[in-house]
Amino acid sequence: MQHMTSTAPSPLETLERVFGYSSFRGDQAAVIDTVVAGGDALVLMPTGAGKSLCYQVPALVREGTGVVISPLIALMQDQVDAMAALGVRAAFLNSTQAPEQRRAVESAYVAGELDLLYLAPERLSVPSTLQLLDRGRISLFAIDEAHCVASWGHDFRPDYLQLAVLGQRWPAVPRIALTATATAATAEEIAVRLQLTEARRFVASFDRPNIEYRIVPKDNPRAQLLELLRTEHPGDAGIVYCLSRKSVEQTATFLTKNGIAALPYHAGLPAEVRSSNQSRFLREPGLVMVGTIAFGMGIDHPSVRWVAHLDLPKSVEGYYQETGRAGRDGEPATAWLAYGLADVVQQRRMIETSDGDAAHRRRLGQHLDAMLALCETVECRRVQLLAYFGQDSSACGNCDTCTAPPQTWDGTVPAQKLLSAVVRLDQRRQRYGAGHVIDILLGNETPRVKQLDHTTLTVFGVGADLTEGEWRGVVRQLLAQRLLAVGTDGYGTLEVTAGSAEVLRGTRTVALRREAPRSPRSRPARRSKAADTVPLDGAGEERFERLRAWRSATAKEAGVPPYVVFHDATLRQIAAELPTSLDALAGVSGVGAGKLEKWGAAVLETVAG
Repeated sequence: MQHMTSTAPSPLETLERVFGYSSFRGDQAAVIDTVVAGGDALVLMPTGAGKSLCYQVPALVREGTGVVISPLIALMQDQVDAMAALGVRAAFLNSTQAPEQRRAVESAYVAGELDLLYLAPERLSVPSTLQLLDRGRISLFAIDEAHCVASWGHDFRPDYLQLAVLGQRWPAVPRIALTATATAATAEEIAVRLQLTEARRFVASFDRPNIEYRIVPKDNPRAQLLELLRTEHPGDAGIVYCLSRKSVEQTATFLTKNGIAALPYHAGLPAEVRSSNQSRFLREPGLVMVGTIAFGMGIDHPSVRWVAHLDLPKSVEGYYQETGRAGRDGEPATAWLAYGLADVVQQRRMIETSDGDAAHRRRLGQHLDAMLALCETVECRRVQLLAYFGQDSSACGNCDTCTAPPQTWDGTVPAQKLLSAVVRLDQRRQRYGAGHVIDILLGNETPRVKQLDHTTLTVFGVGADLTEGEWRGVVRQLLAQRLLAVGTDGYGTLEVTAGSAEVLRGTRTVALRREAPRSPRSRPARRSKAADTVPLDGAGEERFERLRAWRSATAKEAGVPPYVVFHDATLRQIAAELPTSLDALAGVSGVGAGKLEKWGAAVLETVAG
């Protein structure tokens, strides 16, 4: 059922007037037309592709209030501020508000004075919220971060399971579910759980060509990260992901001591500290946020130039979602991951000792196998990454395996030596971790090796042809190929697998990856097409910096992130075109009617100098 009046503006008119853009991108127009006409939609679109417009524009075109279900309580104020800057009437309801604030929002909703209302999913389990929604007119329901409903996605939230009530209670109201990452299986689970199996599905390309993917062998990862930031990203905003809270704290301290302003973010910090750190990251230029995977979902920070992982992500979906927080503005960005043997051992051990049945552990193992395959591939990483989401592509020329291709070598004999050592120890009813097994192969007469009489093993010293680092690479890759397993004793001990027997018998060859030597890198000089469309001379660059300084002061005074005022791309265009009137300024991409009225005169004054 359609809720449009004959005088309602068209989606394109709304895009131009409110948001200041002259055309839609990719599938946006088709998605918006579907929802405006009263249809349901399931949208899979990468971070930075403009998912929000897919529900914001229909909410402004259709009569009533668009209700947005979002798990991002900490970001709702920023989302509402961004809408207010555009002249859109938006508000939120969540647990951070005082009762009088909630009552004012509820009154505005019932009176039809809101274009958008943001709700946390848990509020829909409160009967009074459902009754409140009944008292107003709803133009659409938008379910943001919809992968949270999928138990095999990377960010499951039980509160999302109850969202099927929206279609049952308000069957005539269109629903749009959106996520930045989902395999075909995850998308199907989202559709089933939200009762959107009849919805029209839109799957955009998952390719983010401006992101350079790099995975490096782990060797003092904090020092490696520091080198990356000093040589390639000095002064750039970025995000570091760590698995544990302790690692988050230590990494933030390490970076700060080395002259890089860094803040921690994890669930163990007081809520006010998390909120303050997140707010600073969004508002202060060049800050680094060190967090667990809980950080960053829904962060609309266009100028994050790099994302680093100091621990192996548990799944390709999680990795893609987290790396996608870099380069949202389309400019070059880096996704960097340090990966080593300890990561594989730790993840395998966590799976083997996890709660749940065998099927649960098998699914976790499949997620990890896909992540390990991405790390160990000798082919283009982007091809492998996109194939995981069912998308064909060709070598990108913008990942480490394209720019410095690794070699493969026949590791069958080293694999046989290592597996033989594990078997010999097992015959003595002894199991040990990688370090001890490697000491035996290298012939290292450590106190422990001598105490356990392991110098008498037939494999003692047979591996002197490889270095300790090379042996660790062999162990890591055998674990990745499931030719070696981690024991369930919780100590990271090594065990043979069914596949090990074929290697030991010589009926299966083992191809291993040899890292290509990397030359020191300097800050990349590449520029994206977006930057090249607005070339600036010296005077133009000076105007651009003047505009950035004005934006920073304006944002600080308004208490909003700088990008809420204008994005860099808009400021560059203003600096290049030198508008001298409000009409001319209105023609710049990203300058809508609300921002023109609010800040147009100040921008013209700043440009004039």
